[in-house]
Amino acid sequence: MYTGFLHLHDTLRWLLLLSLVVTLAKYLAGWFGNQPWKKVDNILGIVFTSLMDLQLLTGLVLYFFLSPITKLALADFGAAMKNADLRFYAVEHLSMMLIAVVLVHIGRAKSKKAKTDISKFKIATIFYLIALVVMIAAIPWSRL
Repeated sequence: MYTGFLHLHDTLRWLLLLSLVVTLAKYLAGWFGNQPWKKVDNILGIVFTSLMDLQLLTGLVLYFFLSPITKLALADFGAAMKNADLRFYAVEHLSMMLIAVVLVHIGRAKSKKAKTDISKFKIATIFYLIALVVMIAAIPWSRL
């Protein structure tokens, strides 16, 4: 079960990043091209946010129920903080990814409430770009 969830989490990472790149490209074009906000722009935001939430859910299942790495870290948290790999999975990865999820949701909510189309694109782009930077920093690249 652990292996299946880990593969799902890994696969979702790439779908999520692809969705984010496509969404950012469209939003940047809309922002700098002074384009109207269309239904497709809203759908891109929904798809990206939904993938983000699904990724969070699979990550939390791994973290709290399935991962032998986090089980080891949580068994002796003090010792885990002295081990860079355990600390990364027990604290850093989780914290940064939660921050990225919050940034995405704030960006989505604020962009939906924005009064102008340019503001919608601008707000979502800024929050999504910051979330992307946080996500890239939190991805365990050594496991690829």
